[in-house]
Amino acid sequence: MNNVKELYAAWLEGTKGNDELHNELVSIEGNDDEILDRFYRNLEFGTAGLRGVLGAGTNRMNTYTVGQATQGLSDYLNSKYEKSSVIIGYDSRINSDVFAKQSAQILAANGIKVYLYPQLEPTPFVSYGVMRLKCQSGIVITASHNPSKYNGYKCYDPRGYQMTEEAAAETYAYIQKTDIFNGIKIADFDEAKAKGLIEYVPDEILEEYYAFCLERPLHPDIAASSGVKIIYSPLNGTGNVPVRTVLERAGYKDVKIVKEQEMPDGTFPTCPYPNPEIRQVFECGLEMTKEYKADLLLATDPDCDRVGTAVLTGDEYKLLSGNDIGALLVNYILSQRKALGTLPENAVIVKSFVSTKLVDRICEKYGVTLVDVLTGFKYIGEVICGLEAEGRKDDFIMGFEESYGYLIGTHARDKDAVAASLMICEMTAYYKSIGKTLYDVLGELYDEFGYYCNKLYSFTFEGADGMAKMADIMAHTAANTPKEIAGMEVLKAYNYNTSEITDMKTGEKEAITLPKSNVLAFALPEGNFVIMRPSGTEPKIKIYVTGIGSTYEAAEATAQKTGDSMKKLLGI
Repeated sequence: MNNVKELYAAWLEGTKGNDELHNELVSIEGNDDEILDRFYRNLEFGTAGLRGVLGAGTNRMNTYTVGQATQGLSDYLNSKYEKSSVIIGYDSRINSDVFAKQSAQILAANGIKVYLYPQLEPTPFVSYGVMRLKCQSGIVITASHNPSKYNGYKCYDPRGYQMTEEAAAETYAYIQKTDIFNGIKIADFDEAKAKGLIEYVPDEILEEYYAFCLERPLHPDIAASSGVKIIYSPLNGTGNVPVRTVLERAGYKDVKIVKEQEMPDGTFPTCPYPNPEIRQVFECGLEMTKEYKADLLLATDPDCDRVGTAVLTGDEYKLLSGNDIGALLVNYILSQRKALGTLPENAVIVKSFVSTKLVDRICEKYGVTLVDVLTGFKYIGEVICGLEAEGRKDDFIMGFEESYGYLIGTHARDKDAVAASLMICEMTAYYKSIGKTLYDVLGELYDEFGYYCNKLYSFTFEGADGMAKMADIMAHTAANTPKEIAGMEVLKAYNYNTSEITDMKTGEKEAITLPKSNVLAFALPEGNFVIMRPSGTEPKIKIYVTGIGSTYEAAEATAQKTGDSMKKLLGI
């Protein structure tokens, strides 16, 4: 606690002149719990950059922690390259524009050329911009789908995907060497712009991106002929202009916008958790359906790299999970490209290993290679780059994660809800033209391949004690592998930290070929499965459960029983 109090005192002194943060610190004087939470650690810089609650302190997102990160990134880039450039984008969150401009000024002061988007734009636009402008890095100021009190700082690799572990570790070493109050260089914005060190990203980059998105449709004429009706919400984020632009240009005329969630607003007044995985974000759109019977509701998260859906089935709207959408998209694209004769002979689908195994069966049907990777879209980006190096870039069809992230095509190396929204609309329109809904088609997939129920359980552990508890739970489970879960025998135990799979009957071990990661998994009979890992961006342990059955109800019951058993097993 003494070190924490010393940090607090240093910040009281260092923030003089910054009234907002200084007064915030003054207001918590004597509150040991609050001081501890703000100073018990520094925000760690990893492959997902920084993410944290806004406010004063080393464990908060503020101009000092962002400044320190950007100075560290500048020092890292200057150690690697004689000449470098960085593209910067930002979303609608509180202080996103402030952090973006500040980052541009610091990079410029360190002699690094900056391309700054002049207005908020989706995260995948930065991924594309890194490659298009041949930058050595990119920065996106976003906390994705976290509550409004959060913001974040995400960095990109020169190949357009999130920074690798090695690069993040090197950058973090420079960050740690930087004096947070006196070690940061910063240029005057207008002077740096006049010298050409800061340049706004030209409009042609946006137009190129739209053109790539508009190359994705497989049946370009279906938009006008199907009469599909759409309600779209950008959830007060960056998707408003880009998603509406590609839908309009593709020919979708019956598109209504959720007015309460249309304009950028970092407080997210109608949805405290602006996450398209949650039904609450659709409530305003569902209210609109009383007068406008849309076939499809779409919602993109604040930085527009994830998209969720609700579909009209009979007289009600059903929300589709990220796994549902992923399976439907894979099936639609493979089936249509096969029929059109445009499916490559060596086509590749990539998904995170926690995503539905229904996709495995679909890929088997079409003779398509499926690659499973660790959670984190950069791993999907790495696969694309590997295919590109082999001259097989066009073999990549699609990548996805169960957390509502999809990439269709190779124009970006990160999740892209702009192109994905367009493809979901086309898929809806196509099936409507033959008298089906997405929900109908999902049922057909289950009938053909078996019923898969995927459930995600998230458990939050706030503060210093919470981080320690998360570590204890993971370590204890790794050291004490359960022999049964929900009355089902554990057949194999996977430890991604030690890169070992253990056969629980024989004790024999085999190697895991994926990179090391703090993940445990348990294979159960008949394809049932459990995966557990701490989140890389939030103070949570996530448990992914796959239940398989002869009916969906049976699969759901198995998944529920398995999830309940895991909670009891872990003492959560």
